[in-house]
Amino acid sequence: MSSRAGEASPQISNEAKDQAIEDADWPIDPPLVDLEIDTHDRGFYEGFSREVTIPGKVIVSLLIMWAIFFPVSANQTLTAANSTIIATFGGWYVYLVAFLVVTSLALAVAPGIGSLRIGPADEAPEFSRFSWFSMLFGAGIGIGMLTYSTGEPLAHFVTNPDIIRGTVAAQSAAAVRPAYMYTFLHWGLGAWCTYALVGLAIGYVAHRRGLPLTIRSALVPLFGRVMEGPFGHVVDIVAVVATILGVAVTMGLGVEQFIAGLARLGLGDWLLAGDGSASALAIIVSLVALVGASTISALSGVGRGIKWLSNLNMGLSFGLLGLFVAFGAGLYGLELLGVGLWDYIRTLPQQSLTMLGGDGSETGAALRQWQLDWTVFYWAWWIAFAPFVGMFIARISRGRTIREYILGVTIVPSVMCFIWMALVGGTAIELELSGIAEGRIVDAAMSDQLYATLAVLFDPGFALFVSGLVVLLLMTYLVTSADSAILIVNTINGAGDDEGSRRYHILFWGAAIGFVVGSMLILGGIDAIRITMIIGALPFSFVVAVMCVAILKAVTYDVIRKRHGVPTTAQGCEEWAERASPAE
Repeated sequence: MSSRAGEASPQISNEAKDQAIEDADWPIDPPLVDLEIDTHDRGFYEGFSREVTIPGKVIVSLLIMWAIFFPVSANQTLTAANSTIIATFGGWYVYLVAFLVVTSLALAVAPGIGSLRIGPADEAPEFSRFSWFSMLFGAGIGIGMLTYSTGEPLAHFVTNPDIIRGTVAAQSAAAVRPAYMYTFLHWGLGAWCTYALVGLAIGYVAHRRGLPLTIRSALVPLFGRVMEGPFGHVVDIVAVVATILGVAVTMGLGVEQFIAGLARLGLGDWLLAGDGSASALAIIVSLVALVGASTISALSGVGRGIKWLSNLNMGLSFGLLGLFVAFGAGLYGLELLGVGLWDYIRTLPQQSLTMLGGDGSETGAALRQWQLDWTVFYWAWWIAFAPFVGMFIARISRGRTIREYILGVTIVPSVMCFIWMALVGGTAIELELSGIAEGRIVDAAMSDQLYATLAVLFDPGFALFVSGLVVLLLMTYLVTSADSAILIVNTINGAGDDEGSRRYHILFWGAAIGFVVGSMLILGGIDAIRITMIIGALPFSFVVAVMCVAILKAVTYDVIRKRHGVPTTAQGCEEWAERASPAE
C-alpha cells in the first residue's frame, strides 16, 4: 500500500485545482504547488519511497561489497574509469561551475528577483544568522578547510602552473602569490555558488510552493508532474549515491587528519602504518566512534544535535584562528589575504573559463594534468557534495530572501575560507621561507601539515594542547558532516519528509557512510575515495545543470505572475482554488 507525499488539502482534490487553473483567464498560469510521490504507508518502509530507497541502498551496498571482497578489481576498474571521465568531461566541469557562478550572482542582483522570499512573504527565518552561518559553514566546508588550510597553499607553493611554465621557482617567495590565487579559486565562489544554486532550486519550490523537500522537486518548474514518476525516482537515486560518495571524500580527509592528530598526541604507534599513513585498525576504530556519534546526533534532528554541534564548531574555529592571529604570521597572512583577494577577483573570469595545456607540448601536458588533479577534482567534489549541502542549506534557509540567501551562502563562507587559509597557511609558508621549519612542514603528509606547523610554531607542551584542540574540532566537524548527510539522505528517501521515526534507516545510512569511507581508505587511501567520488559526481552534474535552468524559469515566471496579480505561493493558490471551487 502507499500514500502520497506533497498531497493537497483534503477539501480540494488536485484534479479540481488543476481544472480551476486551466479555467482561469490569466496571461500566465500559477505554479504547480503539489507533487505526488508514492510512499509506503506501513511496515519497515513506512513514509519512504521504496522506488528511491531500495535502489539507493542496493547501489551503495554493492559498491561496499565490491571494494571489500574484490579490492584489486575495484581499484583497477575505478582508476581506469576515472582517467576516462576526467579526460573526457574535464571541460564540462569547468564550464558548468562557471555557469553556476554567473547565474548565482545574477539572481542576487536582478531587480525583482532578489526580493523574492524562500517561503511565504511574511515568514521570518527559522534560525538566527549566527546559527545559520554556523550550520552551513560546518556542513559545507569545515573538515576540508582544516586539512587544506596548510595543505593547499603549501602544495601550490611547491608546484602550480606558474612554476610548471618556469616563470617562478618552486618554494620561493615569488611562488607564494600564485599559490594563493589558485587556492582562493578552488575555495571561493566556485564551491559556494554550486551549493547556493542547488539549495535555492530546492528550497524555493519547497518552501514557497509547498513541494516536497527533495531533489526532484527542483526540476518541477521545467517538467511538471513528470517528476512524480520514474524520471523523478532516478533523479533522487542519483542524488542519494552522489551524497554518500561526496561526504565520503570529506570524511576520508577528516579521518586521516584525525588519526594523524591522535598520533601527535602520543596515543600509540598502532595508529600509523609503516609509511606514516593511517593504519587499518586506526581507521576502523575511528570510524566506529565517529559514525556512531554521528548517528546518535542524527537521531536528535537538525534543531538540536546538529545546531548545537555547529555552534560549537564555529566557536572552536574562531578560537584556533585567534591563536594564529596572535602567535602566527598575522601581518604576513593579512598581506596574503589582500593580495590573494585582488588576484582572485582580477583573474576569476580567465581562471574559470580556461582549459590549460592544449598545445600538445610536454609543458602543456603537465599543465593539463595539474588542472585535472586540482581544479577539475574540486569542481567534481563540490558537485558531488551539492545534493547534501544544497538540501541542508535549503532546509535551514526558509524565510530568507533570495538576495540575502545567495550573498550569505556565497560571500561570507568564501571570505571565511580565504581568511583561514591566509592566516594558517601563511604562517606555515612564512616558517618555511624564513628557514625556521627546515622542511618539517612542507615535507610532511598533508594530513599532518597543520600539526607540523603547530609543532614548529609553539613549544612542545602548548603545541600538544593546540593539537588536541584541532583533534576536538575535527571530531565535531566529522560528526556534524556525517549526521547532516544521514538526515539529508533520509529526507530524499522520505519524499521530502524529515520528521517521523526512521531509526533503522538512520542506522543503515550511518553504517553505509562508515563502510564506504573505511573500505576505500583501506583499499587505496584517499585517492580511492576521490576516484569513486568523481565517477559518482558525473551523473549528478547533469542534474545540477538542469536545476539551474529550472530555478531561472521559476523566479522569472514568479516575477511575471506578481505583475499580473497571479498567485505565486502554495497559500495563494490554495486560497484561490477554494474560492474557485466552493463545491469541492
